[in-house]
Amino acid sequence: MLTLIRQHYLCQDCLREGKITVAKTVHHIVPLKDDWSKRLDQDNLEVICLEHHNQEHPEKSSGNKKYFKHEVAVKKRSDVFKFSSNKDDDKLFW
Repeated sequence: MLTLIRQHYLCQDCLREGKITVAKTVHHIVPLKDDWSKRLDQDNLEVICLEHHNQEHPEKSSGNKKYFKHEVAVKKRSDVFKFSSNKDDDKLFW
């Protein structure tokens, strides 16, 4: 709550772009998985809007949750192989 008040409920990413957007999400600049000790460090927290939060964490976006859950499940299975092609491969056959 302190971070929201201190940053006036304004998305800091939008402010850097010259836009004013009201936001309610507090984001860890250095992810907690990288440095747990910074979880309450006010210098590591910033207010960002939902759009910017989804850009920072596409796996948490509501539209992408199903896709990322599937990808994680596939990665955990040793009997599943995922194949992909290069974009240039199509040019070989046309």
